[in-house]
Amino acid sequence: MAARAYAIGELARLTGTKVPTIRYYETVGVLAPPERSVGGQRRYDAAALDRLRFIRRGRALGLGLSDIRRLLDITEQPHGPCAEADAIARRHLEEVEAQIARLETLRGQLQGMLANGAHEEARSCAVLESLSEHETGLSKRLKN
Repeated sequence: MAARAYAIGELARLTGTKVPTIRYYETVGVLAPPERSVGGQRRYDAAALDRLRFIRRGRALGLGLSDIRRLLDITEQPHGPCAEADAIARRHLEEVEAQIARLETLRGQLQGMLANGAHEEARSCAVLESLSEHETGLSKRLKN
């Protein structure tokens, strides 16, 4: 029985990946170039489907392609240590936590801008005043 072969469009549909992205992944080496049909069309096997799903899950978690590439390398050594994969995840978690802290600060700043109530005119708009750290030509014009 012959193994199932997927055309690039079908692989894209099954994984929610755009065709140009699949081609890009081949170009940068995280997805191996597939075999070609007699007519020259790409034909992917089940391993390529699994690999692309792995890549998509990693990208959904915000991992960069270099980290995904390394994690894929680790999966090819199933009896090897997991320490490097843990380190990649730990480092990424730290980056996510730092990003969350920055976003929480940003949220507080935006809430502060909006807490001063609605104003009818731009010259008394709290959002615009908050964005102007000092008197600029724009803020002077708005106040006049």
